[in-house]
Amino acid sequence: MVAPVPTAAGGGAPAAPGRAGRTWLAWLVVVPFLAYVGTFLLYPTALVLAGAFQDSSGGFTLDNLAALTKGVYLQAFLRSVELSALTALLGAVFGALLSWAVASGKPEGLPRRVVVAGAGVLAQFGGVPLAFAFLATVGFQGFVTRFLRDWFGVDLFASGAWLFELPGLTLVYTFFQIPLMVIVFLPALDGLRPQWREAVDSLGGSAWTYWRHVGGPILLPAFLGALLLLFANAFSAYATAAALVSQGSPIVPLQIRGALTGEVLLGQENLGKALGLGMVVVVAVAMGLYAVLQRRFARWQ
Repeated sequence: MVAPVPTAAGGGAPAAPGRAGRTWLAWLVVVPFLAYVGTFLLYPTALVLAGAFQDSSGGFTLDNLAALTKGVYLQAFLRSVELSALTALLGAVFGALLSWAVASGKPEGLPRRVVVAGAGVLAQFGGVPLAFAFLATVGFQGFVTRFLRDWFGVDLFASGAWLFELPGLTLVYTFFQIPLMVIVFLPALDGLRPQWREAVDSLGGSAWTYWRHVGGPILLPAFLGALLLLFANAFSAYATAAALVSQGSPIVPLQIRGALTGEVLLGQENLGKALGLGMVVVVAVAMGLYAVLQRRFARWQ
């Protein structure tokens, strides 16, 4: 006969020793993070959301949002989307090719370590330093500009000041989009199992067959997710464009700067908040689609 096992009073299982201490420690770690997110993300977002629906006297209005659908503000959104989409596509294509070249080599080889380390640095190389680097290289008096002009008679600015307009922003943004694509897409390429390629070869399939029916469908969600991430990254970039473009406001972040700090039109703070709300919506949609694609790709890993 088996003796009954004693239980705690009330019929419940005895509490695990130290459980309360672990719970307290978990909250001790999480609370500073929640405070940081609330202070620097949720609170500013709430201010932008509230200000977008207020006029200069604090009353409710939809005029700020209506202004985004016409004139220079609509053109700024269209140019921002165009710039972000183009640089995301260029960065995704060239970054994917570079990632494929790196993944084809030795996993612990020197070229891979150099490319990965360089991508980690260059993906964060933006703002004023990046703008200065391009000005010193291909600016009006940059050393490449002067070299081509003095030795070959080629004037990079014969057709205008392209570096300080959308073509120049496209070139500069692509510079940090490519290394970001390498960081994001290289793990997806590493997830391709050699057994899948061997199975295709054993069945008489070609390299095109493998990429068409196996590698391509597996990598497509990761590629599209990285494309959306690059789009959001370019759409929200500000410092590089602000340092490079001194005249005009061709994209939304520069329009927000003009609305908040401009001295010509005063009382445009709430219009700037409406522009910020529009950016939040666009980035949120892009990152929501990115999360969906990431979950789909995770099923293959």
